[in-house]
Amino acid sequence: GGANGSGRGSGGGGFGRSGYFLIIAGLVVFWLFNSLYTVQNFEKSVELFFGRYIETGEEGLNFAPWPVVRAEVVPVDREQTEDIGVGIRGGDAGLMLTGDENIVDIDFQVVWNVNDPARFLFNLREPQATIRAVSESAMREIIAQSDLAPILNRDRAAISDSLELLIQNTLDSYDSGVNVVRVNFDKADPPEQVIDSFREVQAAEQQRDRLEKEADAYANRILAQARGEAAQVREQAEAYRAQVVNEATGEASRFGAVLTEYKKAPDVTRKRLYLETMERVLGDVEKVIIDESAGGSGVVPYLPLNQLRQETK
Repeated sequence: GGANGSGRGSGGGGFGRSGYFLIIAGLVVFWLFNSLYTVQNFEKSVELFFGRYIETGEEGLNFAPWPVVRAEVVPVDREQTEDIGVGIRGGDAGLMLTGDENIVDIDFQVVWNVNDPARFLFNLREPQATIRAVSESAMREIIAQSDLAPILNRDRAAISDSLELLIQNTLDSYDSGVNVVRVNFDKADPPEQVIDSFREVQAAEQQRDRLEKEADAYANRILAQARGEAAQVREQAEAYRAQVVNEATGEASRFGAVLTEYKKAPDVTRKRLYLETMERVLGDVEKVIIDESAGGSGVVPYLPLNQLRQETK
């Protein structure tokens, strides 16, 4: 009977050691399971020693002895998007006041990722809400410095660039560890309640601008034509003046030459001037020569020179 009791005691002790071994092995496996973790190529990990940052884990298999060290894995390369505007969530986040006291309805997106996991985890309690609040505030600040017309027509790219810079500077001042990748300016319109009236005003302004341009073009064309005609008249006047001056100069020179000759031979000069004058005066007059000595010989006493000249031709 004693032997049997001894055997049972020995068997019970062996089972106890095996059980302890299994328990310890299970605890080790459980500990390793909670201490080993994998970081993907688009992630980084932050290791905390009793909640205090100690280092950043890199890509691959990492070891953080649990429970004294805990790891937080953050997707750093994944782009995340925050949509802001009236049409997105049905609120009034996109209604903003411009510098000329108009209201504009704006929808835009802020695309961001994480560039410092430790700062991102420790300095931002609610990252998405913070980014949305900062983005909306920055947009309101920029819109308040602009008039409505440039916002609707041509300044969207400049506003996007300014907005991206302002959001990034504000988040950097928080040590947020957030990088603003880009800002997408989706829409900028008047409020829905007045958009039809606004479009009518825009159409009227465009028509006004078109008519002003047409009037300017017409005025420029008429002015150019008038300048051309004025230049032509001036040129003709200059030519006429030069002609008159030249003729007067020629006449004066001729008179001077005649005067010189007259002083040398007055009778001859008078005779020559008389003949030249008669030639000039009677050059186109019909001429008839009458021979008084032929009156009694049956011959016609005159000779029609012009008629004879025409018959000869």
